[in-house]
Amino acid sequence: MNPDVIPSKLKLNREQGLDIVWPDGKSSHYSLSYLRSMCPCAACKEVRAEPKQRKTSLTILPGNYSTPLKIESVEKVGSYAIQFHWSDDHASGIYSFQYLREIMPKE
Repeated sequence: MNPDVIPSKLKLNREQGLDIVWPDGKSSHYSLSYLRSMCPCAACKEVRAEPKQRKTSLTILPGNYSTPLKIESVEKVGSYAIQFHWSDDHASGIYSFQYLREIMPKE
């Protein structure tokens, strides 16, 4: 594991988002909607794929959108990732720290 992608600090607000301070001093804020839309699970990746690359006609992210989005709980996955349990009943995405660094929102 690349030590440059293991966060120095993680701060989660279940209704607003995730803040990360990286070892190189960079900070990033991930809003809930951004994190949810970038879910790395297979079903969500399929939705984000170009139409000609899709294996199904699925065009909306899986989940229950009847209530405001928030994070119900979060679990550490080994020493390399975190997994969110979303209020929309979706919980299959494992967000590696490498992936979070790759999708770091632009300032």
